[in-house]
Amino acid sequence: MTVQQRATLDDVARLAGVSSKTVSRVFAQRELVAPLTVERVLGAAKRLRFRPNSLAQGLRRGGSRTVGFIIGELSNPFYYKVAAGIEKELSAHGFSLVVATTDDTEEGEGRVADALLAQRVGALLLIPVGDDQSYLEGERQLGTPVIAIDRPARNLAADAIVLDNRAAVLEATRRLVTRGHRRIAYVCNPASVWTQSERLAGYRQALSEVGVDSTPWEVLGDDLALSPTDLVRALWADGDGPTAVIAGNNRVTVGALRVLRERGDERTALVGFDDFDTGDVLGVSVISYDPLELGRRAAQLAIERIGDPSGFVRQITLPTWIIERGTGERPPFD
Repeated sequence: MTVQQRATLDDVARLAGVSSKTVSRVFAQRELVAPLTVERVLGAAKRLRFRPNSLAQGLRRGGSRTVGFIIGELSNPFYYKVAAGIEKELSAHGFSLVVATTDDTEEGEGRVADALLAQRVGALLLIPVGDDQSYLEGERQLGTPVIAIDRPARNLAADAIVLDNRAAVLEATRRLVTRGHRRIAYVCNPASVWTQSERLAGYRQALSEVGVDSTPWEVLGDDLALSPTDLVRALWADGDGPTAVIAGNNRVTVGALRVLRERGDERTALVGFDDFDTGDVLGVSVISYDPLELGRRAAQLAIERIGDPSGFVRQITLPTWIIERGTGERPPFD
């Protein structure tokens, strides 16, 4: 198969009968060029299938119109919904989005961050995985805005958009307590991330308020290779299990549903953190929020920082709410 050479700006200029500088101006500042000339240049570009290098154009203007977003992996609905919110907001302001995945590993985070920064992105958005993002401080000082999403960056002066995690699980646990539950489990993986430490703190606070200072039903995994189903199944490994389960994320919620089904268990209450596509059909009570808004607000922050990198670091907290669909409203049992 023969591969043709991609047309250059000079090729378009020759076909249109204008200078290369005029072609460049048509794609950068079209309003400064006569309409007939614009028409000739665009016609020539279309015939030659010419595409301007937007990255190079942005760098010549002093900044890229591309924003990078680092996520864990694409199979998690949370990530792609946040990305959709980011892309919609960026597109409305003339920016494009590049998404890179880390496989939820610290090594992957550093690798893809280096790759995106090498492309001179205008801003870097990330859902932090590692325990230390200080490696980005030099880039931030050079003017590349860094925005942390869902959890704050560590050892880095970066803006952050997070959820009200502690209050959300505090309220969910209090509701279970009010219904009479005391044997309440909390299952999460990975447990070491900031979001889970906040959620776990809310769970413990609610139980402490009624004199339950420790329980045998905290299952805190810290390895994504661990099956959420196995983690939940461990709640009944030593006999009597809990009468209610709070799942720390959508994966654990699905694992809990599988375990309850295999046990034929329609009595144990279940509340999941993160809504999911079939949650309403299955009648699963969840702690919900708007992932699109999470992404949109992060993109807004990035655009503001690109325009003016000065100012104090901000952490914006978005609200959550509980959707009662049935599983979380089950009463306790003996």
